Amino acid sequence: MKKIMNEASNIVEEMLSGLIKSYPDRVHRVGNSRVVAKNEKVEQVGLVSGGGSGHEPAHAGFIGNGMLSAAVLGDVFTSPTPDQVQTAIKEADQGKGVLLIVKNYTGDVLNFDMAKEMATMEEIEVESVIVDDDIAVENSTYTAGKRGVAGTVLVHKILGNAARNGASLKELKALGDQLVPTIKTIGVALRAATVPEVGKPGFELAEDEIEYGVGIHGEPGYRREKLQSSKVLAKELVSKILADYQEKPKEVGVLVNGMGGTPLMELFVFMNDVQQLLEQAAVKVTFHKVGNFMTSLDMQGLSLTMIDLTDTNWQEALESEVQTISW
Repeated sequence: MKKIMNEASNIVEEMLSGLIKSYPDRVHRVGNSRVVAKNEKVEQVGLVSGGGSGHEPAHAGFIGNGMLSAAVLGDVFTSPTPDQVQTAIKEADQGKGVLLIVKNYTGDVLNFDMAKEMATMEEIEVESVIVDDDIAVENSTYTAGKRGVAGTVLVHKILGNAARNGASLKELKALGDQLVPTIKTIGVALRAATVPEVGKPGFELAEDEIEYGVGIHGEPGYRREKLQSSKVLAKELVSKILADYQEKPKEVGVLVNGMGGTPLMELFVFMNDVQQLLEQAAVKVTFHKVGNFMTSLDMQGLSLTMIDLTDTNWQEALESEVQTISW
């Protein structure tokens, strides 16, 4: 294992310290907690997200005006504890309540729910939106039902814009529940991630193998096969996502997300193939985003996310200016 680090057991703490020192004008650490929050205090509904570390820039990279109020960091691939989440809720609360944006993993859902109950006892109004955009498999490791993956970042963006524009907690909860079913994601892995404290890849793929549908913690996908061209990969992912919609979208937003170890050159090649396929399918792409947004440490691979923008006003929210580290 080759990694730029000191002690594996202290990697999250040192990462957090480096993050704060790199962007002190935008974010701060709340006491000695694992919570990162925006410096600017605005009277609006607070938005909190988070989860295990190892998915950077998610979620701390999306804190700021127009997106999250605070993010809570667990250990690598491990849910933050309820008291950590409660700290984030209290920091984000500006008197109008707090919305939790939670990826659908058993530990995250349970711990965020416990923190919600604890905050309610302190008379902070809290609601939550569960994101389950990964359509690759059902009931995988870590979760019951579909997993929450890169599409979560689009939820941050659209709800963050609505919160900035004065939406109430009830309105944000309703918007989130409307939004999540329109977002669909599938990933593909070329090489597994290596957790620092484990020291070896989470699963083995031969040099000429790929795995379709892999999760952001290295959870199994739905098929392994020989490495294919970008065009073939794009056809597999595009066709499965479009087939999952009850009615084929007329307009979509597309997010091509790197898993942490994939060069941008390859992500742009894949985006080119995706757009050609959608054009052939008479689906108009009105929003595009390419880069590393929700990674899996050093995994080689990518995920494709689509959001149905047909007859919605979400395009404006996706294109709105934000002041974050990583959008």
